Amino acid sequence: MTDAQTGLAVATPVIIGFSIALYRMGVLQRYSAAVAVTASIVIAGVLFFQQ
Repeated sequence: MTDAQTGLAVATPVIIGFSIALYRMGVLQRYSAAVAVTASIVIAGVLFFQQ
């Protein structure tokens, strides 16, 4: 695993965690949290396999 792939593997769960935390605090709506989680997973997947 390269450094970039390791960074993606670490950053994606952090982004997902923040979006869930913001949803629970009432800052994000359910749709916005779902879009943030989905987008981060898709982007990380694409970048992970292109490295």
